[in-house]
Amino acid sequence: MTAFVWLFLLSLMWAALTEDFTLGNLCVGFVLGYVILLASQHVLRVGGFVAKLPRFLAFLFFFLWELLLANLRVAYDVITPTYHMRPGVIAVPLDARTDFEITSLAALISLTPGTLSLDVSADRSVLYVYTMFIHDRDRIVRDIKDRFERRVLEILR
Repeated sequence: MTAFVWLFLLSLMWAALTEDFTLGNLCVGFVLGYVILLASQHVLRVGGFVAKLPRFLAFLFFFLWELLLANLRVAYDVITPTYHMRPGVIAVPLDARTDFEITSLAALISLTPGTLSLDVSADRSVLYVYTMFIHDRDRIVRDIKDRFERRVLEILR
């Protein structure tokens, strides 16, 4: 049985034992179930999921923060009288190799306001990204690789 199924069942069992099926109580059951899985990961053989869940939650908060900052930057540029935009397309070399890794990275980039994933090279080694604010191409490539791609690969591999 996969770790996620264990976690889901433990959350439901907690809600059934407390006779309270509210979202808050299910979250408490989720946390308690995670602690149980963490303590018994070698017996149940669920080590990968247990180790990746904190990374996933950290990435979720990171992405929400980046989403907020990107929204504020685009909104500021729209409401001010002078435009700070310098749009263009950049090529980002990829360490991601599988279709799922590349698609996940491209989707996250496209969800962030001011950027849009355009295409992947035929050999899947370069992702072409449109961005509204190109002031330093190398910094943008470095940010995408260090901040997004590295974190996505930590979760998926």
